[in-house]
Amino acid sequence: MKASVFFFANVIFWCSACSPAGMEKGVDHDNEPPQIIFDTDMGPDYDDVGAIAVLHALADSGECEILATVASDAHPSIAPTIEVLNRYFGRGDLPIGKAPQGAPDFTAKNGWNDTLINRYAPELRDKNYPDAVSVYRQVLANQPDHSVTIVTVGFLSNLSALLDSKPDEYSSLSGVDLVKAKVKQLVAMAGGFPEGNEFNVNRHAEASVNTFNKWPTPILFSGFEIGAKIFTGGKVAARDDDGPVTTAYDINLKSYTKDGASNRQSWDQTTVLVAVRNPSDYFYVNGPGKFEVNEDGSNTWDPATDAGHYFISHKYPYQHIADAIEALMLHTP
Repeated sequence: MKASVFFFANVIFWCSACSPAGMEKGVDHDNEPPQIIFDTDMGPDYDDVGAIAVLHALADSGECEILATVASDAHPSIAPTIEVLNRYFGRGDLPIGKAPQGAPDFTAKNGWNDTLINRYAPELRDKNYPDAVSVYRQVLANQPDHSVTIVTVGFLSNLSALLDSKPDEYSSLSGVDLVKAKVKQLVAMAGGFPEGNEFNVNRHAEASVNTFNKWPTPILFSGFEIGAKIFTGGKVAARDDDGPVTTAYDINLKSYTKDGASNRQSWDQTTVLVAVRNPSDYFYVNGPGKFEVNEDGSNTWDPATDAGHYFISHKYPYQHIADAIEALMLHTP
């Protein structure tokens, strides 16, 4: 979720708070740590840095396993930034994929991605990364059926291309059939509830429409209104540490906006949190229903149609969740 203009109703569904059988099965992981593919735009905003820090912290505690990390923004600094952060957390061998042709291609005006790459791994500027769809297909083909949780906190460019992909050397299945066979659930920072016009969805609206209309497994949404109320990062920026997470927050809290900030919204971190841990421990889970996407990327929620879609809404004071997230963001390898 990034800086843009958003339009959504200022209403949250406090009713229908539930843990329906299908979604509960999708989040309890059958007592096995979730196997995560992390899909991020890592650049237009910097909550992605907090999200990948949370993900690595949870992996270090044995709560999940990271299978791959892929870029949904085609700007050439995005994949190297992901690798800088993976290396910092001791997982420099994780597969990384670059966004497909036609994906949004831009980053923040203050150039924080370039700063991180230049400071920590300038040699990555010339690295050629494989296409994200190839990474997806290879990784998914090697996993047990119904075992993978995909976490997307950026554009839907990769997932749309994955669904449209054809059989290849990794799998004889089409993209839709491969996802249906291997993926347990999709957890997405996308949209606004009960309606909205949100950045991750509307910046590549065609891909969003294709993805959410075709996706064959349960989807759990963390909407714009969730992370917008949860502020983190100040403690990370203030600590005595020269790692890339601290550097990214220190730079961006000072320069991402004209007047600076003491903390930043936590859209992407909430998504990782509920993908790995039981979302009902932190939020109400609403649904099933259907996430409807219009051609312009705006969305509405249809509670009368069971498409296997769910969304979270607030149940704790915002600072309670912020404290849980920032504690994970403060993790060091």
